[in-house]
Amino acid sequence: MLPIHEQFYTFQGEGAHAGRAAYFIRTFGCPVHCPWCDSAGTWHPDYIPKHINRLSIETLVDEVAKTKAEITVITGGEPAIHDLTKLVDALHGIGQKAHLETSGAFTIKGDLDWVTLSPKRWKLPLAENIALADEFKIIVDRVEALDEYSQMLSDLGANPTIPVWLHPEWSQHSNQALLDAITEWIKSHGAPYRAGWQMHKNYAADLKDARSAPAAPLGGDPTQGY
Repeated sequence: MLPIHEQFYTFQGEGAHAGRAAYFIRTFGCPVHCPWCDSAGTWHPDYIPKHINRLSIETLVDEVAKTKAEITVITGGEPAIHDLTKLVDALHGIGQKAHLETSGAFTIKGDLDWVTLSPKRWKLPLAENIALADEFKIIVDRVEALDEYSQMLSDLGANPTIPVWLHPEWSQHSNQALLDAITEWIKSHGAPYRAGWQMHKNYAADLKDARSAPAAPLGGDPTQGY
């Protein structure tokens, strides 16, 4: 059984697999507590729902199997605080690729097919997880974060050939100065940096599935689907 905040069928809106049909499983709980978190319902006391569903692996995988998803994305909250081994094995059992979105701050359990690691300054990634990452996603909440996280990844021994996506923190997605800083960083540094975006938000894609949870962002405007 796993505590599940929401599950829904949509497409992956970020990173190397953007645009692919994807089933999302969002676990409950996160000790990192980013002050601009866009999934505050998974941990923040002001947004935690009255009831948290604990679902069996079989129930979750059965829902995935009803779709034409190419991948299943396990996210949070912070999914790595849970042992994901049985869930990942069951997904593999139905021929499904299992992707993980994590801060990297906790030991990853399970034979994941793809790991997106998004480091957070409030709890640094483990070196073992840096080595497992297939891509990095930096949430740029201020211009200074570009230097900060670039140095962090270097200090932690990140492979310099692995893509590093630079995403504006969503409440700042119209902040032209921050967008310009990302643009100039990419132009001046080149690979492995890439401009990132939460494409699914422009489409309101996640909201098409009634099982997706109401928006509970700390940094953005819930009326705009942030």
